[in-house]
Amino acid sequence: MKNSTVQTALLALSMLMFWSAPMWAQATATDGASWRVHDWNRPRPAIVTPAGPDDEVGPAPSDAIVLFDGTDLSNWRAMDGGTSRWIVKDGYMESVRGAGYVRTLQGFGDCQLHVEFMTPTPPEGDSQGRGNSGVFLMGRYEVQVLDSYDNVTYADGQCSAIYGQYPPQVNVCRKPGEWQSYDIIFKAPRFNAAGELLKPAIITVMQNGVLTQDHVEIKGPTNWCSKSPYEPHPGKLPLAFQDHGNPVRYRNVWVRELPATGRPDAYRAELILGQGQLQKYVGVYESRGGRVRITLSDGQLYSNHPGGSSGQPLYAESETRFYSKFVDAEYEFVLDGDAVRAIKVDVTHGGWSEYKKVE
Repeated sequence: MKNSTVQTALLALSMLMFWSAPMWAQATATDGASWRVHDWNRPRPAIVTPAGPDDEVGPAPSDAIVLFDGTDLSNWRAMDGGTSRWIVKDGYMESVRGAGYVRTLQGFGDCQLHVEFMTPTPPEGDSQGRGNSGVFLMGRYEVQVLDSYDNVTYADGQCSAIYGQYPPQVNVCRKPGEWQSYDIIFKAPRFNAAGELLKPAIITVMQNGVLTQDHVEIKGPTNWCSKSPYEPHPGKLPLAFQDHGNPVRYRNVWVRELPATGRPDAYRAELILGQGQLQKYVGVYESRGGRVRITLSDGQLYSNHPGGSSGQPLYAESETRFYSKFVDAEYEFVLDGDAVRAIKVDVTHGGWSEYKKVE
Protein backbone atom coordinates (compact mmCIF):
# COMPACT_ATOMS: atom_id res chain seq x y z
CA MET A 1 0.00 0.00 0.00
CA LYS A 2 1.08 3.52 -0.73
CA ASN A 3 0.35 6.64 1.22
CA SER A 4 0.76 10.34 0.57
CA THR A 5 3.10 11.11 3.47
CA VAL A 6 5.81 12.46 1.18
CA GLN A 7 3.35 14.67 -0.66
CA THR A 8 1.83 16.01 2.56
CA ALA A 9 5.20 16.92 4.04
CA LEU A 10 6.42 18.73 0.95
CA LEU A 11 3.12 20.50 0.44
CA ALA A 12 3.48 21.95 3.94
CA LEU A 13 6.96 23.18 3.01
CA SER A 14 5.72 24.67 -0.27
CA MET A 15 2.60 26.56 0.91
CA LEU A 16 0.29 24.19 -0.93
CA MET A 17 -3.09 22.67 -0.17
CA PHE A 18 -3.49 19.01 -1.13
CA TRP A 19 -6.88 18.08 -2.62
CA SER A 20 -8.08 14.51 -2.85
CA ALA A 21 -11.30 13.16 -4.33
CA PRO A 22 -13.91 11.45 -2.14
CA MET A 23 -13.18 7.78 -1.62
CA TRP A 24 -16.33 6.71 -3.46
CA ALA A 25 -15.07 8.59 -6.52
CA GLN A 26 -11.54 7.25 -6.11
CA ALA A 27 -12.71 3.68 -6.02
CA THR A 28 -14.21 3.95 -9.51
CA ALA A 29 -11.50 6.15 -11.03
CA THR A 30 -9.91 4.96 -14.27
CA ASP A 31 -6.58 5.80 -15.85
CA GLY A 32 -8.23 7.23 -18.93
CA ALA A 33 -8.62 3.85 -20.65
CA SER A 34 -10.70 0.83 -19.69
CA TRP A 35 -8.76 -0.13 -16.60
CA ARG A 36 -9.51 0.89 -13.05
CA VAL A 37 -6.63 2.08 -10.84
CA HIS A 38 -4.70 -1.00 -9.60
CA ASP A 39 -7.01 -3.28 -11.65
CA TRP A 40 -5.99 -6.87 -10.85
CA ASN A 41 -7.22 -7.97 -14.29
CA ARG A 42 -4.96 -5.56 -16.14
CA PRO A 43 -2.39 -7.52 -18.20
CA ARG A 44 1.08 -7.71 -16.64
CA PRO A 45 4.12 -6.70 -18.69
CA ALA A 46 6.13 -9.37 -20.44
CA ILE A 47 9.22 -10.54 -18.55
CA VAL A 48 12.58 -9.61 -20.06
CA THR A 49 15.98 -10.74 -18.79
CA PRO A 50 18.33 -7.74 -18.44
CA ALA A 51 22.05 -7.70 -19.08
CA GLY A 52 24.32 -9.02 -16.33
CA PRO A 53 24.25 -7.24 -12.94
CA ASP A 54 26.47 -4.24 -12.31
CA ASP A 55 28.71 -5.28 -9.45
CA GLU A 56 30.79 -2.11 -9.49
CA VAL A 57 29.68 1.46 -8.99
CA GLY A 58 30.44 3.48 -12.10
CA PRO A 59 31.56 7.12 -12.06
CA ALA A 60 28.99 9.88 -12.37
CA PRO A 61 29.18 12.30 -15.32
CA SER A 62 31.47 15.26 -14.73
CA ASP A 63 28.57 17.72 -14.57
CA ALA A 64 26.42 15.60 -12.24
CA ILE A 65 25.49 16.44 -8.66
CA VAL A 66 26.39 13.38 -6.60
CA LEU A 67 23.61 12.98 -4.05
CA PHE A 68 24.89 9.81 -2.42
CA ASP A 69 28.42 8.44 -2.80
CA GLY A 70 28.12 5.69 -0.18
CA THR A 71 29.63 7.59 2.74
CA ASP A 72 26.99 9.76 4.45
CA LEU A 73 23.56 11.41 4.23
CA SER A 74 24.83 14.99 4.18
CA ASN A 75 22.71 15.71 1.09
CA TRP A 76 19.59 14.12 2.60
CA ARG A 77 17.06 14.98 5.28
CA ALA A 78 13.97 13.60 6.93
CA MET A 79 10.80 15.06 5.45
CA ASP A 80 10.60 17.78 8.11
CA GLY A 81 14.14 18.91 7.34
CA GLY A 82 15.67 17.17 10.35
CA THR A 83 18.24 14.37 10.44
CA SER A 84 17.14 11.15 8.75
CA ARG A 85 17.24 7.81 10.60
CA TRP A 86 18.06 5.81 7.46
CA ILE A 87 21.32 3.89 7.91
CA VAL A 88 24.50 4.07 5.85
CA LYS A 89 26.61 0.93 5.63
CA ASP A 90 29.05 -0.68 3.17
CA GLY A 91 28.48 1.97 0.51
CA TYR A 92 24.68 2.01 0.53
CA MET A 93 21.83 3.71 2.36
CA GLU A 94 18.99 1.54 3.67
CA SER A 95 15.46 2.40 4.72
CA VAL A 96 14.53 1.77 8.35
CA ARG A 97 10.98 0.76 9.24
CA GLY A 98 9.22 3.73 10.79
CA ALA A 99 11.97 6.22 9.85
CA GLY A 100 9.82 7.80 7.15
CA TYR A 101 10.78 9.00 3.73
CA VAL A 102 14.21 10.48 3.09
CA ARG A 103 14.48 13.49 0.79
CA THR A 104 17.23 15.55 -0.78
CA LEU A 105 18.28 18.79 0.79
CA GLN A 106 18.34 20.36 -2.66
CA GLY A 107 15.31 20.83 -4.90
CA PHE A 108 15.19 19.80 -8.56
CA GLY A 109 12.92 20.31 -11.55
CA ASP A 110 13.83 19.06 -15.01
CA CYS A 111 16.56 16.49 -14.50
CA GLN A 112 18.34 13.29 -15.44
CA LEU A 113 18.45 10.98 -12.42
CA HIS A 114 20.48 7.83 -11.86
CA VAL A 115 19.61 5.52 -8.96
CA GLU A 116 20.81 2.03 -8.05
CA PHE A 117 18.70 -0.08 -5.69
CA MET A 118 18.50 -3.56 -4.19
CA THR A 119 15.46 -5.32 -2.78
CA PRO A 120 15.94 -7.57 0.28
CA THR A 121 17.09 -11.16 0.20
CA PRO A 122 15.76 -13.59 1.20
CA PRO A 123 12.48 -12.10 -0.04
CA GLU A 124 9.61 -11.80 2.41
CA GLY A 125 5.94 -11.20 1.72
CA ASP A 126 4.21 -10.93 -1.62
CA SER A 127 2.49 -8.43 -3.91
CA GLN A 128 2.99 -4.89 -2.52
CA GLY A 129 4.49 -6.25 0.71
CA ARG A 130 7.73 -7.42 -0.91
CA GLY A 131 10.71 -5.11 -1.34
CA ASN A 132 8.51 -2.02 -1.58
CA SER A 133 9.91 1.51 -1.83
CA GLY A 134 9.74 4.27 -4.43
CA VAL A 135 11.60 7.09 -6.15
CA PHE A 136 9.58 10.32 -5.94
CA LEU A 137 10.30 13.12 -8.39
CA MET A 138 9.43 16.46 -6.78
CA GLY A 139 8.07 14.44 -3.86
CA ARG A 140 4.87 13.72 -5.84
CA TYR A 141 5.48 11.62 -8.91
CA GLU A 142 6.56 8.07 -8.06
CA VAL A 143 8.54 5.52 -10.01
CA GLN A 144 7.72 2.36 -8.06
CA VAL A 145 10.46 0.26 -6.48
CA LEU A 146 9.32 -3.30 -5.77
CA ASP A 147 10.62 -6.85 -5.83
CA SER A 148 8.77 -7.85 -9.00
CA TYR A 149 10.95 -10.89 -9.67
CA ASP A 150 8.56 -13.88 -9.56
CA ASN A 151 6.10 -11.76 -7.56
CA VAL A 152 2.62 -11.01 -8.91
CA THR A 153 0.88 -7.72 -8.12
CA TYR A 154 -1.32 -5.24 -9.98
CA ALA A 155 0.33 -4.06 -13.19
CA ASP A 156 0.46 -0.35 -12.38
CA GLY A 157 2.11 -1.06 -9.03
CA GLN A 158 5.01 -3.28 -10.01
CA CYS A 159 8.63 -2.24 -10.29
CA SER A 160 9.27 0.60 -12.78
CA ALA A 161 5.58 1.56 -12.91
CA ILE A 162 4.51 5.17 -12.72
CA TYR A 163 2.54 4.24 -9.65
CA GLY A 164 -1.18 3.84 -10.23
CA GLN A 165 -0.92 5.20 -13.78
CA TYR A 166 1.40 3.32 -16.16
CA PRO A 167 2.68 -0.26 -15.93
CA PRO A 168 6.21 -0.68 -17.28
CA GLN A 169 6.47 -1.85 -20.86
CA VAL A 170 8.27 -4.98 -19.66
CA ASN A 171 9.26 -6.59 -16.36
CA VAL A 172 13.04 -6.39 -16.37
CA CYS A 173 13.69 -7.06 -12.68
CA ARG A 174 16.70 -8.89 -11.39
CA LYS A 175 16.56 -11.29 -8.48
CA PRO A 176 16.30 -9.91 -4.94
CA GLY A 177 19.76 -9.23 -3.53
CA GLU A 178 21.11 -8.06 -6.92
CA TRP A 179 21.76 -4.41 -7.70
CA GLN A 180 19.45 -2.79 -10.23
CA SER A 181 19.41 0.65 -11.83
CA TYR A 182 17.03 3.38 -12.88
CA ASP A 183 17.94 6.08 -15.37
CA ILE A 184 15.16 8.63 -15.44
CA ILE A 185 14.58 11.69 -17.63
CA PHE A 186 12.03 13.97 -15.98
CA LYS A 187 10.44 17.18 -17.24
CA ALA A 188 8.52 19.00 -14.53
CA PRO A 189 4.97 20.24 -15.07
CA ARG A 190 4.41 23.86 -16.02
CA PHE A 191 1.84 26.19 -14.45
CA ASN A 192 0.82 29.72 -15.37
CA ALA A 193 0.71 32.65 -12.94
CA ALA A 194 -2.83 31.72 -11.96
CA GLY A 195 -1.71 28.20 -10.98
CA GLU A 196 -3.37 26.55 -13.97
CA LEU A 197 -1.64 23.57 -15.57
CA LEU A 198 -0.02 24.45 -18.88
CA LYS A 199 1.86 21.21 -19.46
CA PRO A 200 1.92 17.93 -17.51
CA ALA A 201 5.09 16.28 -16.28
CA ILE A 202 6.83 13.98 -18.76
CA ILE A 203 8.95 10.98 -17.74
CA THR A 204 11.14 8.40 -19.44
CA VAL A 205 12.53 5.45 -17.45
CA MET A 206 15.23 2.90 -18.19
CA GLN A 207 15.48 -0.01 -15.76
CA ASN A 208 18.66 -2.09 -15.96
CA GLY A 209 19.36 -0.53 -19.35
CA VAL A 210 15.95 -1.43 -20.81
CA LEU A 211 13.29 1.13 -21.72
CA THR A 212 10.25 0.72 -19.45
CA GLN A 213 8.50 4.13 -19.69
CA ASP A 214 8.69 5.95 -23.01
CA HIS A 215 8.09 9.70 -22.65
CA VAL A 216 4.74 9.31 -20.90
CA GLU A 217 2.60 12.15 -19.53
CA ILE A 218 2.12 11.88 -15.77
CA LYS A 219 -1.55 12.42 -14.99
CA GLY A 220 -1.02 14.09 -11.61
CA PRO A 221 0.39 13.16 -8.18
CA THR A 222 0.65 9.39 -7.78
CA ASN A 223 -1.39 7.79 -5.01
CA TRP A 224 -2.71 4.47 -3.77
CA CYS A 225 -6.22 3.63 -5.02
CA SER A 226 -6.94 7.16 -6.18
CA LYS A 227 -6.42 9.82 -8.79
CA SER A 228 -5.52 13.37 -7.83
CA PRO A 229 -5.43 16.47 -10.02
CA TYR A 230 -2.36 18.63 -10.47
CA GLU A 231 -1.92 21.37 -7.89
CA PRO A 232 0.47 24.27 -8.54
CA HIS A 233 3.87 23.93 -6.87
CA PRO A 234 7.37 25.43 -7.09
CA GLY A 235 9.56 24.66 -10.07
CA LYS A 236 12.13 22.84 -7.93
CA LEU A 237 11.39 20.41 -5.10
CA PRO A 238 13.34 17.58 -3.40
CA LEU A 239 13.67 14.05 -4.69
CA ALA A 240 12.60 11.43 -2.15
CA PHE A 241 12.89 7.71 -1.43
CA GLN A 242 10.05 5.93 0.31
CA ASP A 243 10.15 4.01 3.57
CA HIS A 244 7.48 1.33 3.12
CA GLY A 245 8.68 -0.89 5.96
CA ASN A 246 11.02 -2.99 3.80
CA PRO A 247 14.84 -2.64 4.07
CA VAL A 248 15.47 -1.51 0.48
CA ARG A 249 18.97 -0.27 -0.29
CA TYR A 250 20.16 2.58 -2.53
CA ARG A 251 23.59 3.55 -3.82
CA ASN A 252 25.30 5.63 -6.53
CA VAL A 253 22.64 8.34 -6.72
CA TRP A 254 23.40 11.29 -8.97
CA VAL A 255 21.42 13.90 -10.88
CA ARG A 256 22.02 16.27 -13.77
CA GLU A 257 19.90 19.40 -13.84
CA LEU A 258 18.31 20.15 -17.19
CA PRO A 259 17.48 23.87 -16.97
CA ALA A 260 14.50 25.05 -18.95
CA THR A 261 15.97 28.51 -19.49
CA GLY A 262 19.32 30.10 -20.23
CA ARG A 263 19.22 32.25 -17.10
CA PRO A 264 22.53 32.36 -15.17
CA ASP A 265 20.82 31.07 -12.00
CA ALA A 266 19.21 28.09 -13.77
CA TYR A 267 21.90 25.80 -12.37
CA ARG A 268 21.99 27.34 -8.89
CA ALA A 269 21.11 25.07 -6.01
CA GLU A 270 17.79 25.47 -4.24
CA LEU A 271 17.94 23.93 -0.79
CA ILE A 272 14.66 23.06 0.90
CA LEU A 273 15.54 23.64 4.55
CA GLY A 274 12.15 23.41 6.22
CA GLN A 275 10.18 25.72 8.50
CA GLY A 276 12.06 24.81 11.69
CA GLN A 277 15.49 25.24 10.13
CA LEU A 278 14.59 28.62 8.60
CA GLN A 279 13.33 30.16 11.82
CA LYS A 280 16.79 31.21 12.98
CA TYR A 281 17.16 33.66 10.08
CA VAL A 282 14.02 35.61 10.99
CA GLY A 283 14.55 39.02 12.56
CA VAL A 284 15.42 42.68 12.13
CA TYR A 285 18.93 43.67 11.02
CA GLU A 286 20.21 47.25 11.22
CA SER A 287 23.15 49.42 10.12
CA ARG A 288 23.67 53.13 9.53
CA GLY A 289 22.36 52.61 6.03
CA GLY A 290 19.01 51.31 7.09
CA ARG A 291 17.19 48.19 8.12
CA VAL A 292 16.55 44.72 6.72
CA ARG A 293 13.63 42.66 7.98
CA ILE A 294 13.60 38.90 7.31
CA THR A 295 10.26 37.14 7.70
CA LEU A 296 9.09 33.56 7.30
CA SER A 297 5.76 32.29 6.00
CA ASP A 298 4.87 28.67 5.20
CA GLY A 299 8.45 27.58 4.62
CA GLN A 300 9.51 30.61 2.57
CA LEU A 301 11.88 33.38 3.69
CA TYR A 302 11.16 36.96 2.60
CA SER A 303 13.33 40.07 2.70
CA ASN A 304 12.42 43.73 3.02
CA HIS A 305 15.47 45.99 2.67
CA PRO A 306 16.43 49.47 1.43
CA GLY A 307 16.54 49.61 -2.35
CA GLY A 308 14.76 46.29 -2.70
CA SER A 309 11.16 45.43 -3.45
CA SER A 310 8.89 44.55 -0.55
CA GLY A 311 8.52 40.90 0.44
CA GLN A 312 11.25 39.52 -1.84
CA PRO A 313 11.33 35.67 -1.62
CA LEU A 314 14.76 34.26 -0.83
CA TYR A 315 16.11 30.91 -2.03
CA ALA A 316 18.85 29.02 -0.21
CA GLU A 317 21.98 28.05 -2.10
CA SER A 318 23.68 26.92 1.10
CA GLU A 319 22.79 27.19 4.77
CA THR A 320 24.24 30.72 4.83
CA ARG A 321 23.95 31.93 1.22
CA PHE A 322 20.58 32.98 -0.24
CA TYR A 323 19.57 34.71 -3.45
CA SER A 324 16.58 36.24 -5.21
CA LYS A 325 15.31 34.94 -8.53
CA PHE A 326 13.57 38.19 -9.38
CA VAL A 327 16.03 40.88 -8.30
CA ASP A 328 19.81 40.72 -8.78
CA ALA A 329 20.45 40.45 -5.04
CA GLU A 330 22.63 38.20 -2.89
CA TYR A 331 22.33 37.54 0.84
CA GLU A 332 24.96 36.08 3.18
CA PHE A 333 23.99 35.30 6.78
CA VAL A 334 26.81 35.52 9.33
CA LEU A 335 26.64 32.77 11.93
CA ASP A 336 27.89 32.61 15.50
CA GLY A 337 27.67 28.89 16.15
CA ASP A 338 24.11 28.02 15.15
CA ALA A 339 22.79 31.55 15.80
CA VAL A 340 22.63 34.28 13.16
CA ARG A 341 24.28 37.55 14.23
CA ALA A 342 24.31 39.54 10.95
CA ILE A 343 23.40 39.60 7.29
CA LYS A 344 25.37 40.90 4.32
CA VAL A 345 23.40 42.13 1.31
CA ASP A 346 24.57 42.94 -2.23
CA VAL A 347 21.91 44.45 -4.51
CA THR A 348 22.64 44.76 -8.25
CA HIS A 349 26.38 44.37 -7.62
CA GLY A 350 26.46 47.60 -5.61
CA GLY A 351 28.78 46.11 -3.01
CA TRP A 352 28.16 44.24 0.22
CA SER A 353 26.50 46.01 3.14
CA GLU A 354 26.40 44.38 6.56
CA TYR A 355 23.47 44.64 8.95
CA LYS A 356 23.63 43.40 12.54
CA LYS A 357 20.73 41.48 14.02
CA VAL A 358 18.93 43.56 16.65
CA GLU A 359 15.78 41.50 17.25
